[in-house]
Amino acid sequence: MLVEDLKLILKVAEFRSITTAAAKLDMRAATASAAIKRVEAALGAELFVRTTRHLRLSAAGERFLPQCQQAVLMLEQATLALKGEHDEIEGELRVALSSDLGRNIIIPWLDELLDEYPKLSMRPHISDSNVDFYRDSVDFALRYGSPSDSNLYGFKICNVPRLLCATPEYIAEHGAPTHPDELSQHQGLFYQLQDIINNVWEFTDGTERFKVKMQGRRASNDGDLVRRWCVAGKGLAVKSCIDISDDLLSGLVVPVMQNYPHLCAELWLICPSRQSITPAVRLVRDICRAKTKAILNQLIEKGILDKRVLDN
Repeated sequence: MLVEDLKLILKVAEFRSITTAAAKLDMRAATASAAIKRVEAALGAELFVRTTRHLRLSAAGERFLPQCQQAVLMLEQATLALKGEHDEIEGELRVALSSDLGRNIIIPWLDELLDEYPKLSMRPHISDSNVDFYRDSVDFALRYGSPSDSNLYGFKICNVPRLLCATPEYIAEHGAPTHPDELSQHQGLFYQLQDIINNVWEFTDGTERFKVKMQGRRASNDGDLVRRWCVAGKGLAVKSCIDISDDLLSGLVVPVMQNYPHLCAELWLICPSRQSITPAVRLVRDICRAKTKAILNQLIEKGILDKRVLDN
């Protein structure tokens, strides 16, 4: 039985809510539910009585809770006694990163971190393919989209609007589309995952969704290359506002068709287990949250994004 699972049980009992307890512990509700099931399976008893509106301790839960509190306290005291400087930032950052986000955004931040903490090292795994924590030699990943596996642990970093972008030169030559129906007249620049080309783009005006199958002569499994094509004026691309932030802020590219935004994504830090969440990983999480918020604020100040993007 994991200590972190027991801490979750105590939080759920305190707040009478799995969702609230998960938020307090910075985890997803699905992950919390899976942890509760693990503990109940190990004990052979249900700790909570759940209804559609309420959650309370069962009779077994009432008996288990005091001993659970005592066990967690003893383990925490023993851990602190052994570790001494338990919050020292050290170790190797084995992180999986997508190509554009990793090379151009995250790696410079990690370089700054290594300059500040001499006991840290890093071994980034750069690929636009989804990481397999059981096959690839990585301890955590920074990815767009929340983890779909309830056994994984995730920390949301920020909301990330995806923007339709082009260069001012491309717009001057080909015109700026103002409605999704006009996109058929333009060249798309596509990201490709395995054999699937992402040439169907989806937009919304807030009430209705528009799916457009784009035409184009360039597709790559490397998001950084797609960004480079866009900056070179080869066509229109849908890019994460974080990935292409430098080009937007410098004016190399401009957002297009802003009345019909692409669907928003989220940036997450994902770990395969609680044991992977070291002080160094938590520091990376906090730095990424601060740095991405600063980028989003710059894009808001320039009128590229709405300030509601900062809402959780």
